[in-house]
Amino acid sequence: MCSIIGYSGDEGAAPIIVKGLRRMEYRGYDSVGVATESENKIELKKGVGKVSEVNSKVNLENLPGTTGIGHTRWATHGKVTSVNAHPHPSSSGKIAIVHNGIIENFEKLKNDLGEEGFEFQSETDSEVIANLLQKNYEIDKNVKNAMIKTVSELEGHYSFIAMFENGQLAAARFHEPLIIGMGEKNYFLSSDVLGFIEQTDNAIYIDNGNLVLIDQDKIQILDFNGNQIKPQITKVSKEFADVYKGDYAHFTLKEISEQPETIFSAGENTKEAIGECSDYLKHAKNIYLTGSGTSYNASLVAKYLFSKYAKIKAEPIIASEVQFSPDSIEANSIIIAISQSGESADVLEAVDIAKKADCKIISIINSLTSTLARESDIVIGMNCGPEIGVAATKSFTSQIIILYKIIQEISNEKVEIDFQEMSTSISKILEEHNNIKKIANNIKEISDIYVLGRGIHYPIAIESALKIKELTYIHAEGIAGGELKHGPLALMDASVFVIIINPDDSTYQDTLTSTREIKARGAKIIGISDKNTDSYDYWIKIPKANELAYPILETIPIQLLSYYAALEKDTDPDYPRNLAKSVTVK
Repeated sequence: MCSIIGYSGDEGAAPIIVKGLRRMEYRGYDSVGVATESENKIELKKGVGKVSEVNSKVNLENLPGTTGIGHTRWATHGKVTSVNAHPHPSSSGKIAIVHNGIIENFEKLKNDLGEEGFEFQSETDSEVIANLLQKNYEIDKNVKNAMIKTVSELEGHYSFIAMFENGQLAAARFHEPLIIGMGEKNYFLSSDVLGFIEQTDNAIYIDNGNLVLIDQDKIQILDFNGNQIKPQITKVSKEFADVYKGDYAHFTLKEISEQPETIFSAGENTKEAIGECSDYLKHAKNIYLTGSGTSYNASLVAKYLFSKYAKIKAEPIIASEVQFSPDSIEANSIIIAISQSGESADVLEAVDIAKKADCKIISIINSLTSTLARESDIVIGMNCGPEIGVAATKSFTSQIIILYKIIQEISNEKVEIDFQEMSTSISKILEEHNNIKKIANNIKEISDIYVLGRGIHYPIAIESALKIKELTYIHAEGIAGGELKHGPLALMDASVFVIIINPDDSTYQDTLTSTREIKARGAKIIGISDKNTDSYDYWIKIPKANELAYPILETIPIQLLSYYAALEKDTDPDYPRNLAKSVTVK
């Protein structure tokens, strides 16, 4: 997984590419590289580290030429090394490529090309594209023919951009994102609109199985058989240009702090879709919910909401598991796909399986121009603005708010939710940074943290454990309160911390009983509640609220605790190790 970018125009390519890579760095940040063409020669620089680090070491921005390609990497094949960093040149050095995705048959291709005399320097699957292109290009020196022949031989999911020594760019998309940015005198190819949004808001979203050829001021879009495709230009929302931290130290803290506002905006750009979605759900034969990571945790909340407030059964399925039980998706059902990026490979595969079963696809998504949005029958927008921090924060609460709005539509009883009061309560929690900072300091050396919740708070416990793992690298596990004595109690001793999600609602007394059982074994207790008790060693106060507000309110302090614990452990909360924002490969 990574970000890829290409540029062709009348300005210096390298500075534009480096700037675009900085904006897309959330997609991958193990290593970075840039290649440009000047005077029929390809020059290349790359290295391990983030964009700013590598740029300061090797001066990426100083590469000459007005055509170039760039890449930030999140390793899938091969270690994090300069050699494995992109771009990858072909054996001749006359072609260079950047690639996002996985080439499944790369070992066979590499062996075959090796036997024909092509040399490989890296451990990556990506390098085979460069050499395969070189082989096919040498047949008749025709870029179009070389691209068509190359994609016919590749297996897997990929998008790549190739640069030839004559300055021509070519690109292919197959199940991985690729977008064209159309300027007045320049063209961009990118895996994300953030790569070019400062330069132009005119975009062409490349369809699956299409090629792009750019030669100076001429652009062609073709299918994999070489047939011409008529492009459709879309205006990209300028909100994506506002991806700046402002006065915040990190994007993660900024995005946590935006939640008093984002709960109002959730779904507001697609109000009619919520109504349409609700009508379908009332008459659905079967309802499935799918997502990955945080989005799957939101689907667990949805199951509880649908059951309690609408008497509707809905089955959450982890997106990556759908492929192993495709027959469990009954025909003519509804699948609600939840995704921040709309490009998660597992979610897209689950949707593809559901579409083959003639299911209606409803998506809850932040990017209305993503692949998932284009594959959906109904699209509901989170409308929370770009989320750059790899760990989901404001997108999660936006997902929950949208689910609340759906419940208000489909419930036979009036479901009261005071969003203004909820926003005010979030603001109050965000004022308690000092208390949470002190607790973060106390957990920084802990190796195990458990998070316990009951009822609708159990999915929040699972999400809380995920946040702790992502940002602090501390082992964390969500526990269902009623399951404590069926195994997890064996883990409780003086070496662990347990976070108790315990608002004063119908679950309060049972959860307090579990708290006392844990404390009797010596574990330290962090209580998240509107009501204090001497069973807590540390108390994070949340305002008193109705039952539906609590899942939102108890999420905020966990996000802050994870953020500040990350700082205490000297880890980067925006870019956790080994993780990327858009998981576009399986």
